[in-house]
Amino acid sequence: MKTKLEKMLKFPCSFTYKVIGLAQPELVDKIVKVIQLRLPGDYAPNIKSSNKGNYLSISITVFAKNFSEIEILYHELSKINLVRMVL
Repeated sequence: MKTKLEKMLKFPCSFTYKVIGLAQPELVDKIVKVIQLRLPGDYAPNIKSSNKGNYLSISITVFAKNFSEIEILYHELSKINLVRMVL
């Protein structure tokens, strides 16, 4: 059964992940590295810091050919030890 998200998307398409994690210098590099392994390309993440500076919110847009790529990246990004949430 298709999910609502899968039904809404028309492939190929751009898809933006929002990753929230601990404010560590290597967080952005780890996120880009995971994405590069699955979908090579040039990525320009948008980075915002939380009010207290403990967390970073990283928005990064990929170009996916199918829903499987979106699902796999979601799970791979969730495995990064500094990541707390992937939206």
